[in-house]
Amino acid sequence: MPQEEKTQVQDIDRSLYDFRYEEKDSEFYKVRKGLDKSIVERISEEKHDPDWMKDFRLKCLDIYNETNEPDWGPDIHDLDIQKIVTYVKPKTEMAAKWEDVPKDIKDTFEKLGIPEAERESLAGVGAQYDSEIVYHNVKEEVAAQGVVYTDMESALTGEYADLVKETFMHLVPPTDHKFAALHGAVWSGGSFVYVPKGVKVKIPLQSYFRLNAAGAGQFEHTLIIVDEGADLHFIEGCSAPKYNVANLHAGCVELYVKRGARLRYSTIENWSKNMYNLNTKRALVEDDARMEWVSGSFGSHVSYLYPTTILKGERSQCDFTGITFSGAGQDLDTGAKMVHIGRKTSSVISSKSISKSGGKNTYRSSVIVNKSATGAKVSVNCDSLMLDDNSNSDTIPAMNIMTDDCDVGHEAKIGRISNKAIFYLMSRGISEDEARAMIVSGFANPVSKELPLEYAVEMNNLIQLEMKGGL
Repeated sequence: MPQEEKTQVQDIDRSLYDFRYEEKDSEFYKVRKGLDKSIVERISEEKHDPDWMKDFRLKCLDIYNETNEPDWGPDIHDLDIQKIVTYVKPKTEMAAKWEDVPKDIKDTFEKLGIPEAERESLAGVGAQYDSEIVYHNVKEEVAAQGVVYTDMESALTGEYADLVKETFMHLVPPTDHKFAALHGAVWSGGSFVYVPKGVKVKIPLQSYFRLNAAGAGQFEHTLIIVDEGADLHFIEGCSAPKYNVANLHAGCVELYVKRGARLRYSTIENWSKNMYNLNTKRALVEDDARMEWVSGSFGSHVSYLYPTTILKGERSQCDFTGITFSGAGQDLDTGAKMVHIGRKTSSVISSKSISKSGGKNTYRSSVIVNKSATGAKVSVNCDSLMLDDNSNSDTIPAMNIMTDDCDVGHEAKIGRISNKAIFYLMSRGISEDEARAMIVSGFANPVSKELPLEYAVEMNNLIQLEMKGGL
């Protein structure tokens, strides 16, 4: 029987994520395609921005127009902002009760398992559909601890408005790069979290972002402040169906981890393979505080993603654990950045990448140890696995060490699946495809074991789907 001709880039069963609903004009409001002053002003009007935010958006637009695209990473010349719709609003108010969410939107999140996850294992959930949060809820016992978990628009004009003004895009200024400026101009949605001093949130909070509209962008902003001695685990999930036109994700995450606090930020990015994922994430860590990143990058046509941690405080710590999986038509440029400023700071980067069917992975890291960071300890470990002769994997580490009083180590390994290992498993009655999938899952296990159970299951399912796509 002749093999069926492959017609899609990924050609695997992503039906769990690729379903979509037609967005009728009667049910959604959209700005016109492109980007100019009138569009930014229209978004600001829709958001009911305070004057300072409107002025900030317009300033960001000027910076965007004056800033060049990056010329050192994957090719993004096919991304034309004049063909992107930067704001798509469901004609519904944000709901605090799941039954009040419109049926097609509710069905989307039901299929993704969000309500079930909320009921079983989460302290609170925010769900964003295109450009707006459509559902936000936090359990009473968590709210009773004084934890604030709300959408960014409510935080912008509510009790914590001054705190938002003091911190919004201070860690990631619009001058950082072109797409940070774009984010500042057209941002919409996202979550605000404040954990009071000494409060330990025992079960995670979660935000889930779903981009449903073809040819649209999503620009959510997440701002989390974990006050002194507090503890939080925040989970972020995202997905989108596939289209034959480009979609753009340029969100922003800003994390403030105060003295003696701990924050774990877990993400599975499961975008479709027409997505340009140009996301920016940054954390500021104070004395005796700890930041933990757990990151899984799947899907997207092109990714630029480098979570950054500024270890400002003495004895501050950061662990980054990440995995990237690229298949046909994908160029994923990912990694992590660590900036050591305080004395006796420590950071650990553990990164894994898998490439198949001509996919390209680039691990790009930056470690800076300032002159003030005496006694700093740094460990960087990067492992890459290529599953065929057509795939690519590169490691581009950069280190700027300004003091002799530190301990810095870097290790990188690039390899292929051992034929001996495949033969051994096949000799035990396992098929070749199953043997390959088992080895890949084992390679990814150090990352999956750091994720909450439901996300570890999702990550392993994604790996299995990619492996079934053929080598």
